[in-house]
Amino acid sequence: MFYLVRSPRWLRRFFPGRIWDLPAKEKVIYLSFDDGPEPEVTSFVLDELARFGAKATFFCIGKNCVAHPELYERIIKDGHGVGNHSFDHVNGWKTKDEAYIENILQAQQHISSPLFRPPYGKLRNRQLRKLSQHGFTTVMWSVLSGDFDQKISPQKCLDNVINNAENGAIVVFHDSRKANEKMRYALPLVLAHFQQEGYRFDKISIG
Repeated sequence: MFYLVRSPRWLRRFFPGRIWDLPAKEKVIYLSFDDGPEPEVTSFVLDELARFGAKATFFCIGKNCVAHPELYERIIKDGHGVGNHSFDHVNGWKTKDEAYIENILQAQQHISSPLFRPPYGKLRNRQLRKLSQHGFTTVMWSVLSGDFDQKISPQKCLDNVINNAENGAIVVFHDSRKANEKMRYALPLVLAHFQQEGYRFDKISIG
């Protein structure tokens, strides 16, 4: 499985019109969680964030919000941000534009947010333009933790974030069963490390 842990400048230039980071004068990192809400997994994330007084953004799958509305409501109640991650994790490169947009609008019936993150990071430029016409801002990332990668260790997942995140970085974890083991190991240590370094953790806010 090939992926870039850190999004390089050439990639950002090649895929314009997307948010890759949010640089600020103060020391802040934007944690984000994809693919939830998922029982037990999302609850663990919310408990850890509360323990450190941290805020984050959850890019939710629409069908998971339908299945677990109490978790979605807890995310909101706890003061975190939410974003649209499609209704059932659809791949923009493999889906016709009309069906892709419809899938995201279906999710929007259950996720109140102008933020959108494409599953797998894959969407065509014309899909992005159509989403923009619907009022969405597409949010990518600066750093991938790699918690979804079955071939790396929990320690490697932690190192990916510690060694690459910096001020304004948007970091991706997953509140999914697949990523659960590595995320549970890395997240508390990431929170402790950067808090000790004087960073705060905030939700993504555009505009």
